[in-house]
This record gives sequence, C-alpha cells and structure tokens, in this order.
Amino acid sequence: MTAAVDVDQLAKSFRVPVRAESGLRASTVALFRRQHRVVEAVHEVTFTIGPGEVVGFLGPNGAGKTTTLKMLAGLLLPSAGTARVLGVDPFRREPEFLRRITMVMGNRNQLQWDLPAIDSYELRRAVFRIPRDRFVATRDELIELLDLAPLIDKPVRQLSLGERMRVELAGSLLHEPEMLFLDEPTLGLDITVQRRVRRFIADYNERTGGTILLTSHYMADVEALCQRVLVIHHGRLLFDGALTSLADRFGATKTITVQLHDDASRAELPAVIAEARSRGLAITGTGETATGAVTVLVDRKDAPRAAALVLERLDVVDVSIEDPPIEDVIERVFTDG
Repeated sequence: MTAAVDVDQLAKSFRVPVRAESGLRASTVALFRRQHRVVEAVHEVTFTIGPGEVVGFLGPNGAGKTTTLKMLAGLLLPSAGTARVLGVDPFRREPEFLRRITMVMGNRNQLQWDLPAIDSYELRRAVFRIPRDRFVATRDELIELLDLAPLIDKPVRQLSLGERMRVELAGSLLHEPEMLFLDEPTLGLDITVQRRVRRFIADYNERTGGTILLTSHYMADVEALCQRVLVIHHGRLLFDGALTSLADRFGATKTITVQLHDDASRAELPAVIAEARSRGLAITGTGETATGAVTVLVDRKDAPRAAALVLERLDVVDVSIEDPPIEDVIERVFTDG
C-alpha cells in the first residue's frame, strides 16, 4: 500500500540578514555588504504516514512544525531531502494534487473577509471545479455537521474567532480532500467549540478515510484524535510512535495520589516521606489536588514500594498511581532534546 506521506531526510534552511551594529559606520558597511546567517528550521526529518492515519505533530514554537507542513503542502521548497504526498511530489503544485489536499491554519484566513462564507464557498467550487450536485451535497452536509446555518450568510469579518474557524474548516473541505494538514485548528477557541471541531475531524476521518497530520498546543486535541505522534524540536525529529508509549519512553516519574482519612494521617505524611527517602526511594515532590488529596511524585521504578509504604503507615481512603500528564512528558522531551 502506498504511503500517504513519505518523507526522507527532509530539510529546510533560511538565509536571514544579520542585524547591523549601531552607528553610522556599521550601518554604511551593512548597506553595501550585508551579512547573513543560515537558520536551519528543519533538519533531515524522516517519517512515513499510512493512508487514513491521524498523526499528531508536536513541538514548541519555532520547532519546525509549520515549516514541515508547508513543505508537504508544496508551499515551501526544501533545501534537501525528498517528500511524496499521496504518491506525488508536492513541490510541483500540480492542479490534481492540490485538489486532493487541504491545509488549515488556525491563525490564517482563507475566506474572503468582506463576503459571506456562502459566497466564498461558491468561489472555491469554481476554483476546484467541483460538480454542482456534489458541491451542494458536501456543502449542506458540512453546514449541518458544524452547525453553520446561522453563520454562512454573514460577512466573515463579523464572525467571532470560533465561528470563523468553523466556516474556514468547512470551506477547506468542500473539495473532499484525501490529505488534511491541520495547523492549530482549535487555536484560540473556547472549550465547547474545540470539542465540536475535534468531533468533526474524527468523524471526517472515519467517514472518508482521509489522512490527517495535526499540529496543536492543546494536548486534548492530540489525545482525542491521535494514536501516533511525531515530536520535533530544533528542527529534529525526537520521537515517532504511539502516544501511549511516549510516557513510557520519556516519563521518568509516576504520580501517587492519596486520599487520607483524617488530619492525623496528613500530619504523619512528612515522616513517611522521610522514611521512604531514607530507604533510597526517589521522591521528588509533593502537592495537593483541588479535592484535598495528596500527591507524591516518585521515580517510576520506586512507585510500587512508595505506594506500599504509604498504605502501610497511613490511614488511606483511596490511592491511585498514574503516569504524569502528557503535557509534562512532552516538556521533558523538549528539555532532553
């Protein structure tokens, strides 16, 4: 089976000017002999995505996520390496290829600002040469799924950020693309709209079998939609695998959450922690949840013995041992990378 995305040693460097020192002499020299430096945004990235996969693409700001997506969509020419999307070289920007992909950027407008969304949809129908009956059926389905009926007759500039994101998403899918590059599709949206967009993306993948590469700073997006993640930092791919295995590989700690019976047990907790440390157990911190439960952060290998000691020494109502939040795991990846 042909991969939906096949990337091999993909790299992108930018030549940027060096800011001149202050002063007339330095400014004059810079005017005639401008100094430049090379910034490597993406460094020899390699990965493959199968048809129908929904893959999370994670990394901090400036890690190279958007640059990679733009190369895969054919918007940027790579400095080195190769990429094929749906079996095609994306950098040729052939019309047939463009009809099979879409790119949604949460901080960019693609619809006409002063026109109602319904008019921009008609424009996209003409651009992509979508047959009228197919266009109407797809448009009406998207309007229903994203609850757009009250919005599509309003100029886009009058819509809120959440409303605009929904009509933008629908507009990007009118030609029923096989490959979706989603760059922060829920950026700045409230929780309710985020959930609605997530449900829609999952439904689109299930109904059409479309392949999705998703970047997001909201881990809830990734956890709800993706079983596999790519982690990039400083332009280098640090991790490619199952989301569940990310914590196993990089999560060095476990969180023990304990609901104590009374204040007397709570008062004894510091002594128990001191005893655990005297036994060589690596307890790195404690805290308290909103419900009053106590949390103990402990090295993964020591979690069973630490929990056993707490149960033995204290009057415990409930106890749980969990992996750290995925956000903390990702932060650890970035720090180690």
